[in-house]
Amino acid sequence: MARKQDRPIAPRVSAPDLPDALEDAVPRRYADLQRSRLAGLAGDVDLEHASLEECVIAAPSVETLALRGATLIDVEISDIRAVSVVARDATIRRLRIAGGRIGTLDLADAGVAELELHDVRVDYLSFAGARLEDVRIVDSTIRAIDLPQARLTRVAFEGCRADEVDPRGMRAADLDLRGLDALSYLDVLALRGATLTDDQVRMLAPAFAAAAGIDVKG
Repeated sequence: MARKQDRPIAPRVSAPDLPDALEDAVPRRYADLQRSRLAGLAGDVDLEHASLEECVIAAPSVETLALRGATLIDVEISDIRAVSVVARDATIRRLRIAGGRIGTLDLADAGVAELELHDVRVDYLSFAGARLEDVRIVDSTIRAIDLPQARLTRVAFEGCRADEVDPRGMRAADLDLRGLDALSYLDVLALRGATLTDDQVRMLAPAFAAAAGIDVKG
């Protein structure tokens, strides 16, 4: 008899496949950039509908990094400082964001496969309507996480904190929330498909009871 696979299944995330040598490039809308390095970015940077493959965005300090509709394959963004990063409707495969601070990280309606956020502070993270597969968020602090209507497969948090998580309408498989210290979930019944620790379940027990119509009195 085949052994039943342990759940949740861990994300299958690999580092971006980057070449040893990169050419300096200038960002622009609809650009087709391969094996490029974007450095010294400041102000408002427009990369909407661009294609970035095997690229590095090094230490950007920007107001807005616009990536709406862009395609990012094997991309690393390091030590970012941004008021907003808008990648709505983007197509992402093997993206790593390591270090830095972002006001708004908007990945609504994006198609994401293999994403890692590592040691990042984010005020507002939106995955609303996104399709996420193989995502790992590590050692990060996020004030609000928006997940309405998102589809999550093999997503895990490790050593993370959040003030508020909105999972309304979310559908999840192998969503590992054991490494996310969240103060509140707006809809605990939407956590179907997620894995929690015993302590997390005890903390959420009043919310589960209220959602089930149970009146708990001491």
